[in-house]
Amino acid sequence: QVQLVESGGGLVQAGGSLRLSCVASENILTINEMGWYRQAPGKQRELVAAIPNFGIRNYASSVKGRFTISRDNAKNTVYLQMNDLKPEDTAVYYCNAYRGLSQYWGQGTQVTVSS
Repeated sequence: QVQLVESGGGLVQAGGSLRLSCVASENILTINEMGWYRQAPGKQRELVAAIPNFGIRNYASSVKGRFTISRDNAKNTVYLQMNDLKPEDTAVYYCNAYRGLSQYWGQGTQVTVSS
């Protein structure tokens, strides 16, 4: 069972930046892929960005060029740097991990962007 703990959410004005962090309870090199999802009120949860152990990072078209996902294997941590935030980025952001056939979620962190 992989435990994921997110931090870094908050309230920011449009055009501002935030960096989310997700710390895993286990060595993330044993995890096939880690990513960030978000869910806005009344909407389905959607993929924001994903970073596999090997391969190309994947971004939602709505965040390309503004968000960057990265990982620090030594700290078992994945980051989401969010720049030029927009009100439509407001959502609860969840860290996600895939290992084999199992999927794990963090508790979520709220990001609110004011106009």
